[in-house]
Amino acid sequence: MDKTKERKERALKIARALKRMYPNPKSELKYKTQFQFLVAVILSAQATDKKVNEVTKEIFKKYKTACDFAKLSQSEFEKMINQLSFYRNKAKNILKTAEIICHKYKNRVPKERNALLELPGVSFKTADVVLGELFDIWEGIAVDTHVRRFALKFDLCDSPNPNKIAKCLEELIPKKYWKYINNGFVLYGRYVCPAKKHDCKDHELTKIYPKASDVWPKSK
Repeated sequence: MDKTKERKERALKIARALKRMYPNPKSELKYKTQFQFLVAVILSAQATDKKVNEVTKEIFKKYKTACDFAKLSQSEFEKMINQLSFYRNKAKNILKTAEIICHKYKNRVPKERNALLELPGVSFKTADVVLGELFDIWEGIAVDTHVRRFALKFDLCDSPNPNKIAKCLEELIPKKYWKYINNGFVLYGRYVCPAKKHDCKDHELTKIYPKASDVWPKSK
């Protein structure tokens, strides 16, 4: 069997297993409104969901919509999120995005990928996560540290580059399973198979590809 066909079969088995384990995979970022989720995803770059949830807990009690955030000054918002990495740049992007959504989109987070990508601070990964979580629209597979690690651990992709991994997984996995990949791998990585080297030969996904028990990709 050629390598691509072998990877497609393995990827499909893994996707089906993730669907069984996490039939309704949701982000662990906490939010009440759509714009709050967009804010949380932007803040989560180079930060853990746990830390973002700690930071946003009080903020989200007061600021709920894009128009609410648009009223904040840069200095005010920076003070609220200064525990997070790159907080100045994140504050600037979020406030600009808040203004655009408040005025151009009548306070509603757009459902179109291209519209989201035009917003400051929104990458392909951010757009795909937001579309999937909020609207159950799956335009792509978002690749974070967990997805990257497992794509390499289970020998699904050759390149360690997240953008190339996204394209690789999208070619291997049927679109109907995309919704189970990002959050599924995130939950699996947090609660079943963490990045620190350990005995994982009896884990469900490792049983699909036993060689993975000896593969421990370095973080980028």
